[in-house]
Amino acid sequence: MKAERRPHAASNVSLALRAWNIRRKALLMGEVQGQGYIGQALGIADVLAASYFHALEYRPEDPEWEGRDRFLLSIGHYAIALYAVLMEAGILPEEELETYGMDDSRMPMSGMASYTPGMEITGGSLGHGLGIAVGMALGMKRKRSPAFVYNLMSDGELGEGSTWEAVMSAVQWKLDNLICLVDFNDQQADGKSTAALAQGREEDKWAAFGWHAQRIDGNDLVAVVAAFDAAREAPEGQPRVIIFDTRMCKGVDFLESREITHFVRVEPDEWSKALTVLEEGKPQ
Repeated sequence: MKAERRPHAASNVSLALRAWNIRRKALLMGEVQGQGYIGQALGIADVLAASYFHALEYRPEDPEWEGRDRFLLSIGHYAIALYAVLMEAGILPEEELETYGMDDSRMPMSGMASYTPGMEITGGSLGHGLGIAVGMALGMKRKRSPAFVYNLMSDGELGEGSTWEAVMSAVQWKLDNLICLVDFNDQQADGKSTAALAQGREEDKWAAFGWHAQRIDGNDLVAVVAAFDAAREAPEGQPRVIIFDTRMCKGVDFLESREITHFVRVEPDEWSKALTVLEEGKPQ
């Protein structure tokens, strides 16, 4: 295991403020287009803050640095959230925020690796991200790279057969450099994930396959940081998974309180209201 953190992990900027900045940037991008998967972006912001400002090794000035940890976004429609953290991390310039979803933008509404620095894969055909992560982690093992592969996927992808093939493959190849992050917000296109194929005790299922499995509150930053640390320090030869229970629209109470579906509609006059509510809850 790596003993040292990258220099910017010790930043005086708190993780809570990082997460707040990620939420704010996502809202500003959503306002540009009048749409976007903003519910998911607000919900996963704490996990992204801990990923990029506590766990990951990377160089903002050199997104292709060979020694970097890889962060794979299996859920391509979460791109608005990843763009926000890439800006916060200094990988994307913040002045590009207003180009979100525009023609010739480096930030299309669904993430594409060929367009965006820091976007490792083109996600979107859900259920493929973990398989790509397994192949990448195996290749890095064979190159004796000390880097980790992180794969962020959705709870809906737990219903894909290809996901479980990848789960078994990771155990077969003893990929202890692979950490899977599951955003469990209990929403997918057809309704609640728990009404489909994700019906509870998912951590036990992963553990039964041989993974080091944790399940935590994904909007509790203390718990999120501890889970990342525990994953990196898990027994050798064992792939790791953290299942994060998150609240869609976290940080904007009037959006949180309405009936949540997979795509949260924000009316034109609500973007500025959401930013005002978020501002009121800004951490010190």
